[in-house]
Amino acid sequence: MLGSFQRSNLRIEVEASEAVIRDSLLRPDCFRQWLWPQTFSEGLPEQLQPGIIFTGWVGPIAIQHNVELAELNALRLLMSQGVDGFHEWYWGEGWVQSCLEGVSLLPLGLGQTLSLTRLRLFLGSKTP
Repeated sequence: MLGSFQRSNLRIEVEASEAVIRDSLLRPDCFRQWLWPQTFSEGLPEQLQPGIIFTGWVGPIAIQHNVELAELNALRLLMSQGVDGFHEWYWGEGWVQSCLEGVSLLPLGLGQTLSLTRLRLFLGSKTP
């Protein structure tokens, strides 16, 4: 794999319950909204489960995701193709943590920061 090894861990506070955060991360119909302009494979189930494999695209670059863990407060994705590594998500009442590690030509830290910013905005729109 071409690129450099990158590692980034970010934790943010959000105005959302643990259940709303969980749905935003585990339900493709939700994460498609806040991860735009990234696009994803069609035919995903209602909720991510271990063993599901899907592809996301950042422009022309494909990133394959293999769901290794999907629990009440954790998600672990093994990635290949455009990023060789993993992305872990942890969450609780009012907070989300993202741990990303991999080899890629893409600026992973920048992408992670933008994704968390978009997630915060998305979750803010869900709060009554």
